[in-house]
Amino acid sequence: MKPVVQLLNQTAISRILSEALQLLQIHGVKVRAPEVIEVLQSVGVQTTDGVARIPEHVVEKALESVPAQFRLFDRAGNPAVQYGGDEVHFDPGSSCLNILDADAEEPRLAQANDLVRLVQLTETLPQFAAQSTALTCDDAPKEIGDIYRLLLVLWYSQKPVVTGAFSAETLRVMLDLLRAESGGQEALRRHPRAVFDVCPSPPLNWGEFGAVNLVDLARAWVPAELISMPLAGAAAPVTLAGSVVQHAAESLSGIVIHQAAQPGAPIVWGGAPAIFDMRTGTTPMGAIETAMLNAACAEVGKSLGLPTHGYLIGSDSKALDAQAGMESGMAAVVGALSGINMISGAGMLETLACHSLEKLVLDAESIDSAQRLARGVNAKAPSLAVEMFAESFAKGGFLKLESTRQLFQSEQHLPSTVIDREPLRVPGETFVSRAHARVEELLASYERPPLDRVAEDRMLVVVEKHARAAGLEGWPGIKKSGVLR
Repeated sequence: MKPVVQLLNQTAISRILSEALQLLQIHGVKVRAPEVIEVLQSVGVQTTDGVARIPEHVVEKALESVPAQFRLFDRAGNPAVQYGGDEVHFDPGSSCLNILDADAEEPRLAQANDLVRLVQLTETLPQFAAQSTALTCDDAPKEIGDIYRLLLVLWYSQKPVVTGAFSAETLRVMLDLLRAESGGQEALRRHPRAVFDVCPSPPLNWGEFGAVNLVDLARAWVPAELISMPLAGAAAPVTLAGSVVQHAAESLSGIVIHQAAQPGAPIVWGGAPAIFDMRTGTTPMGAIETAMLNAACAEVGKSLGLPTHGYLIGSDSKALDAQAGMESGMAAVVGALSGINMISGAGMLETLACHSLEKLVLDAESIDSAQRLARGVNAKAPSLAVEMFAESFAKGGFLKLESTRQLFQSEQHLPSTVIDREPLRVPGETFVSRAHARVEELLASYERPPLDRVAEDRMLVVVEKHARAAGLEGWPGIKKSGVLR
C-alpha cells in the first residue's frame, strides 16, 4: 500500500476535459504567431483574426501521438529522470532575480557566481534529480540572459536541466549550446539533457515566442514542458475546478500546436497554477489551494496517460522561518503523494521572487520526508513482528537484533544535521545557522564533473558571438581548468 493524494474522481475529470474541449471549440485560443497559425491550419484548425478554434477530433489525434513517457539523461548518457507513470523527481525553482544573502539576511540581485554556487550545491544534493536555470544573473546582459544561465548550468553540472527561453531567437541559440555539449543533433535527440518550459498567457492566449518555441522544440525533438498558469480569481475562474478546466484547455491547445509541428515529439503536461489572494492582491505559491491546483491538474494529465509537472515547494515568506518550512513541507507531501513526475520550486521564497541556498537544503529534507511517506508501510515480510518478538526475548531487546541493524536504514529516513534531533540544546544554534553550515559543507565537497575540453570550446564558440554583440566582457562565473576566464 502506498498513500496517494486524489482530489478528483473519474466523473470530475471527464467533466473537466469536456468543458476544456468546449472552450477550445467555442471560444478558441488566441495565437499571435502567423507561422504557428499555418501549422494549425495544416491539421484542420480554422483560425479567424488570430483565434484558433480547435475541434475535438484534432485534439484526440494530437493526444494519440504524444509519448506516454520519456527520459532525461545526464552528461554521461545515463538515464536520470523518468517522465511518465508515478515516478517523482524534484528540481530547484527557476528564473529568480534575487538571492537571499545569508550574511545580511536580505535579498539582493543575483550574480553569475551566485548561480554557480546554487548549481554546485544542487549537484551535491541527491534529492534533486535535475538542475534548473535558477537565477537571472545581473552581471550578464539581458539579451543573452537565458543563454548564459544555461551555459553556467551545463558547465558545472552533469544532471539534466529544466530550463526555458523568453524569445524564439534565444531558444535557437540554447539548442545550439545543448548540441555543442552533447556532440550534435542526433546525440541530443537520443539522450536529451534538458526540458524547456513553454508558457501560454492566461487566459487561452499563446504569445508569439511561446507558440514558436513549441514548434521549434518539437522539430528539434527536445522535450517541451507546458507551463499553464491559471490564476484562480484573477486570470482564471475563482473556483479550483474552473481553473483546472482552463489549465486543461491551454495544455491541450499547446499539445495540438506541438504535435502538429512534429508528431511523436516529447511533451509534458505541466504548469504553475495558483490562486489570487483577494486581500493582498498577491499570488500565494505557498497556499494549500495552490498545491491542490497542481495536484488536480496533474490528475487530469495522468488520466490522459501523459508525463506531468507541477510548481510546488515555494514559500511566500520573506525569510527562513516557520512559515517557509510549513508551506514548503506541506507542498512537498502533496506533490510526492500526487505522483507528479517533476516538481519545480524548491529553494524559493517571497512568492518565487527570491532564491535561498539555505532553503534549498531545508527543502531537500522536506523532499526526503515526503518521499519516505510516499513509499508507505512495507507489510510484505513473512513475519511482521512475531519472529522479532521471539528473538528479542532471547537476546534482551529489539536494539540488539540483527534484523534491527539490517532494516533500520530502509525503515527510517535519517535526516542531515540541518534537522535537530540531538537530546541537548546547543547554545546559539538555530535552524538558519545549521542550514548555512550545511551549505558551506556541501559546497566544500563539490567537484566539477568532467567535461571534455573540446566540448567546452564548442560551447564557448556558440555563446561568444552573442555575448560580444551584447557587450559582455569576460566570462562571469566561468572557470576552465581551475582558472577564472
